[in-house]
Amino acid sequence: MKVGKIPESVLKRSVFKQIHTKRSEVLLGAGVGEDCAALKLEADEMFVMSTDPITGTATDIGNLAIHITMNDLASAGAEPIGVMLTILLPENSEEAVLRETMAQIETACAEANVQIMGGHTEVTRAVNQPLINVCGVGKAKAGQLVTTGGAKTGDDIIVTKWIGLEGTSIIAKEKEKELLTRYPGHLVEAAKNFDKYLSVLPEAATAVKSGVSAMHDVTEGGIFGALWEMAEASGVGLEIDLKKIPVKQETIEVCEFFGINPYELISSGSMLMASSDGNMLVRELEKQGIHAAVVGKAVAGNDRVLINEDERRFLEPPKTDELYKVV
Repeated sequence: MKVGKIPESVLKRSVFKQIHTKRSEVLLGAGVGEDCAALKLEADEMFVMSTDPITGTATDIGNLAIHITMNDLASAGAEPIGVMLTILLPENSEEAVLRETMAQIETACAEANVQIMGGHTEVTRAVNQPLINVCGVGKAKAGQLVTTGGAKTGDDIIVTKWIGLEGTSIIAKEKEKELLTRYPGHLVEAAKNFDKYLSVLPEAATAVKSGVSAMHDVTEGGIFGALWEMAEASGVGLEIDLKKIPVKQETIEVCEFFGINPYELISSGSMLMASSDGNMLVRELEKQGIHAAVVGKAVAGNDRVLINEDERRFLEPPKTDELYKVV
């Protein structure tokens, strides 16, 4: 395709024809010449919005883009309603790439009951691989908003599912040949399929019903970055038992192969939570089939400490994600 806005004919057949999921709250949605979307909400509801780009990979980009933004909304205790998309494609991209990307996006949106409300699609020399930015819109009942900064001294700190899921899946897909030189095919295939765990909407819904204090989805910077951000936003210290942080063996193997730290690897699919009764919250999550573990406590002061048996060291501010050392 040529540089510039996507032609109307392409827009209709490869973008609009992929959009099927509709929400009653959306009064004005995607259409030719429409630059805005419009929503209606009830009197006791509020808008919750989030925006995120996908820059670390071009593999499965449509699926990742939606899950990451939906997770941001869910971590605030909001129900996702719709998304606005900006899709930038490099020069000479095939229309089939756009169509496949939109199909991925619609599939992920349908699973979350989210409507594609509009956006912008363009071919540009400014990028050398497809880039998607998603603006997500959700709703929450008045007084039920959950923040990253809601953790209180004495709260238990909980991690859901396993860390490193997103990073492991991306690396396994993009570096499959290299990994197969050391590991059996079933291990690499399992790692690739970690993308099935990317949504945190189910655990967020359970946590909101169980009175969670704070939630934060574990993305760039990994669990170490997320722990720092929650502590910083909440004005608390932390004592975290490193051995209690749940991690899959496939993630350990992939990280060992490339010499990277799984605790600093992008981890969409895992949610960091704070609760006054972490064991109760873990039990409620387990009832929904969601693995979770209490990994430590929020404490008074500013010290953020990682404990590994007899060793104690301080958590550092987030660094560049380990994914960028590999892909």
